[in-house]
Amino acid sequence: MTAAPILPERHEWTVDDLGDLPRDLPYELINGRLIVPSPTAVHQELCVELLLALRVNCPPDYLVSIDLSMRVDRRNEPRPDVVVIRRRHADRSPVPVEDALLAVEVVSPTSNFPDMYDKAKVYAHAGVRSYWVVDPSQERIMLTEYALGAGREYDQVTHTEDLFVTEKPWKVSVDLPALTARKNDLLAPEGE
Repeated sequence: MTAAPILPERHEWTVDDLGDLPRDLPYELINGRLIVPSPTAVHQELCVELLLALRVNCPPDYLVSIDLSMRVDRRNEPRPDVVVIRRRHADRSPVPVEDALLAVEVVSPTSNFPDMYDKAKVYAHAGVRSYWVVDPSQERIMLTEYALGAGREYDQVTHTEDLFVTEKPWKVSVDLPALTARKNDLLAPEGE
């Protein structure tokens, strides 16, 4: 049995403080606030499916990864659920945010609107060109696609629960009804 780590108490965290954390502790730093996520199996399954959809047409200079830290500034080191980065950073962590083409967040029961809004602002300010929010909390999974616009703010491009097709960061299609069916199958009582 492993004991839960006791984290140092801080009102505000910086990337310099992250060295005090256990090496295997997953964390995010958003606007000086330390977040320690605890995703569900359904959440992780959706992340893998999104990774696979993005990898289909992925150019050789890029790679798609799950749960990878990105260094933004001294108060922000987010960890998108899925991220597209330049391949030259395959052995780095954290990855420099300026080489991220897409950040994807899958809404989980522990995430809330302020978290998603704060992350979107951090990604936009850092220049991440595309941002997707996938929300499995409704009856049908919803995907909202944002593109970086003027003033480093995101503009909504698409909001759908059907087949999602985009050209950014390259041609990608995500069968949201199939993901909804998979989610429902995973959450169905055993024996049904």
